[in-house]
Amino acid sequence: MIRVARKGAAVASVSLAVCLAAAACSSSASTSASSGSTGSSTAVPSISISSLNRTFSAMATLKPLASIGKGNVAAILPDTVSSARYTEFDAPYLSEALAAAGLTPTQFSVQNAQGSDATELSDAQAAITKGASVLIMDPLDSGVGAQIETYATAHGVKVIDYDRLTLGGSRAYYDSFNNVQVGTLIGNGFVACATAEGVTKPNVLVMKGAPTDNNATLFAQGYLGVLNPLFSSGKYVNVGEPAGTWDPPTAESEFQQAYTAHKNINSVLTPNDENAAPIITYLQREGIKAKKFPVTGQDATLVGLQNILSGYQCGTVYKPIYLEAQAAVALAMYVRAGKTPPSALVNGSTTDSTSSKSVPSVLLTPEWVTTANMNSTVIADQFVPAQQLCVGQYAADCKAAGISV
Repeated sequence: MIRVARKGAAVASVSLAVCLAAAACSSSASTSASSGSTGSSTAVPSISISSLNRTFSAMATLKPLASIGKGNVAAILPDTVSSARYTEFDAPYLSEALAAAGLTPTQFSVQNAQGSDATELSDAQAAITKGASVLIMDPLDSGVGAQIETYATAHGVKVIDYDRLTLGGSRAYYDSFNNVQVGTLIGNGFVACATAEGVTKPNVLVMKGAPTDNNATLFAQGYLGVLNPLFSSGKYVNVGEPAGTWDPPTAESEFQQAYTAHKNINSVLTPNDENAAPIITYLQREGIKAKKFPVTGQDATLVGLQNILSGYQCGTVYKPIYLEAQAAVALAMYVRAGKTPPSALVNGSTTDSTSSKSVPSVLLTPEWVTTANMNSTVIADQFVPAQQLCVGQYAADCKAAGISV
């Protein structure tokens, strides 16, 4: 999730590749011969998406690539405000995966741009000056992303777009979750929740992420694909669609303005937990009870999960970031060694709608989380510790959801 709102985002369309041979979808990381981009017949490790797990064990199979690769790997994350994930999960997971893949602490770095385009650009330039041959980059927006990728290309450095695609960019690979599917999960989750909570005629405020974030565009494509037929049939009412933002105070302000103007609003589709949280607090101040006003989310944050447990949020989209981080590092290790990543890892393609180029992609699978599967997903993965989740008023809710501390 991300960004300060700016106008004019285009859409990147996603298509998943189909496994044509069972061997290509092997669940184990094995060793095979690969010519790669260097033309070498040296045996290099082969890794698949299904071999990635919460123990990071598959990363060790990439160590032969570390010995033949050149230069450093630099990861640059966007900010610390729009989502807690970047400091809590992405940074440590990327560092763990890079180390497990055989790189020493002097051969990689993980930085955060702190929400500044200028900082993200200068961090990338500095990393390249210090010897980076591969950048793993999550751009604040496509403008700075394209600048970085132009600079990298001019210096012979390969870029992997991480989590969001740089429109008009020149990256080598893209690593993310299937973001249209993320939106579809949010839309379907909203529909199931409205039914369960007895909202027979949902009057929905449809909120969006920042318009400069291509992921936000893809999320909206997914959830509007679910809701638009219901709006067209008259079963649901689309009360409005505010401009969109990843800034929680702005999201709260947008909601309050709409709710004040349209008292018929009885539900809201929100695309992430951080934006949903202040809206839920506002609704509580307005006297709205639990399980009476459907609200959605994404990112499986602590506050989002607690709002789900207490009945104020329908669910959240969980994206196992440890898989995304390992996939990015695997791509980086192949690229750094001048080898072509295997098709069992690069399982799809994404179209950059600005350049009309097809980008080889790793597209991972998200999951909708409610009280029914919270224990088997985010808790089992230790994404959020039960000891942290099940405190105070949430202890009884955890027990009801089968979560043990």
